Amino acid sequence: MNKKGFTTNGMTLTFILLGLIILLFITVPLLKMVVASDIGILLDTLLEKEVRNAIWLSIYAALIATVTGLLLGVPLAYILARSNFRGKTFIEGLIDVPIVVPHSAAGIALLFVFGSNFLAGKAFHLVGIDFVYSTAGIVIAMLFVSIPFLIDSAKEGFKKVDVRLEKVSRTLGASPWQSFFRVSLPLASRSIFAGTVMMWARGISEFGAILILAYHPMVASVLVWNRFETYGLDYARPVAVLLILVCLLLFIGFRTVIYRGEKA
Repeated sequence: MNKKGFTTNGMTLTFILLGLIILLFITVPLLKMVVASDIGILLDTLLEKEVRNAIWLSIYAALIATVTGLLLGVPLAYILARSNFRGKTFIEGLIDVPIVVPHSAAGIALLFVFGSNFLAGKAFHLVGIDFVYSTAGIVIAMLFVSIPFLIDSAKEGFKKVDVRLEKVSRTLGASPWQSFFRVSLPLASRSIFAGTVMMWARGISEFGAILILAYHPMVASVLVWNRFETYGLDYARPVAVLLILVCLLLFIGFRTVIYRGEKA
């Protein structure tokens, strides 16, 4: 074996070992918690109405936040992918701010806008929408912390679409709207779908912003924390395991759809 081949093999082996370390770091705590849980206790916990409602609320609120993100974020992603203008870099950086801001701080920031004593909160209250201690508050907290994943993924998807295809559709008589919906959107759909899955998953896992803005009704992440603080680890663990299993099954399902789409 020559020196070049030895170096390559050695590097590959090193990278595999380092990759195994991080994989073990991710999987061992989750597997240990799941394996250490009694199936009977898990079933009893699942039968609790409070637990079922919390898990369903997490999924439902994250879905509303994701649909809202699609309607508002995809157009912005398209503009960022297709246009160059002064301040574009600043806007792209601003979009990613929710990723780096501590989410408890994000909750306080949202409270200062959508709280009942502030302008937006008062305006929405006039039409019967309140954000403090409500599902609406959970939705906007999820939306705030997860929207960057969708916008960034959709933007990269639109960048991969050849601009010439849009120009050809326009020369054939398509309007800008028709060109977008028949050419750009379908070709970028895989990236948009991947971003949608990440946004939805991130919304379900949110805790800090929701805790500040809308403690009640409880989503699953807040319920886990509440039971841990009130009753201890043994009482909180079954809820945490159920949430992990539900998220894992849904996430694997969505990733399978993406993979099959890429293979098609």
